[in-house]
Amino acid sequence: MTTHIQTDPRSNLIGSAWMIAAMAGFALEDAMLKSASAALPIWQVLVLFGAGGTAIFACVAGLRGTRLLQPDVLSAPMKIRVFFEIFGRLFYVLAIALTPLSSATVILQATPLVVVACAALFFGETVGWRRWSAIFVGMIGVVIIIQPTGDSFSMLSVLAVLGMLGFAGRDLASRAAPASLGTEVLGFYGFLCVIVAGFAYRFWEGAPIAPLSLHTSLHLAGAAVLGTMAYASLMKAMRTGEVSAVTPFRYSRLLFGIGLGVFLFGEHLDRTMWIGSALIVASGLYILWRGRRV
Repeated sequence: MTTHIQTDPRSNLIGSAWMIAAMAGFALEDAMLKSASAALPIWQVLVLFGAGGTAIFACVAGLRGTRLLQPDVLSAPMKIRVFFEIFGRLFYVLAIALTPLSSATVILQATPLVVVACAALFFGETVGWRRWSAIFVGMIGVVIIIQPTGDSFSMLSVLAVLGMLGFAGRDLASRAAPASLGTEVLGFYGFLCVIVAGFAYRFWEGAPIAPLSLHTSLHLAGAAVLGTMAYASLMKAMRTGEVSAVTPFRYSRLLFGIGLGVFLFGEHLDRTMWIGSALIVASGLYILWRGRRV
């Protein structure tokens, strides 16, 4: 018999507010990284951004007395998580640097669809035909956005898709990670992976180190601070309200990302973008609703 834990409406309201704050923080982080990438090589942006986030989480761990070096860090799920973190971070930062921020943000919203599909395939979770149909519809939305058969298609269009797949793999590995590893430990190693991704991409990009201006330094520092705050807010949201009540507000990132793309970078949203966005969001919300009924 399953026991359902009731959460009071106030907790759900507070949790939803934390989730919206987290999504706003992530969207602003993306915008600052995109701005920094216009002045610096992408590998340098990754390394400096990762170093800032790593330092912040290391300080938090030190203040809380949390050991960053512990046996569970070397567990199999953590090794898998590291691989997907590097993969996801590298391709998503490439996506926001080289493609419109709005389209990269929209494609990222398909991550929960991939997580549900992979949970069924690899973790044996039950997913009925209705949710499989919703996953399929959401993937159609992604295809509509990248337009693989359109005249405007280029290989850059798949960068956000690869980043999204990396984040989905990271989220799945996080579910299997030892419970002893807290937010600051996961955050520390997550940002450490960003540094690794940056140095790995340097061999491909081949660009020399560029001088840092005050303007670019502030953007990178802001991205690191906002990224760690958003990460902490996300954890707070998931631990405050019911998952089914809080999770839908993840899609507020889409609104923030599109808004920043339009107003800061002069991006234009065409009809295919709106159609694809609607399919992805509708599919995600339907899967969440069906999951709550199970």
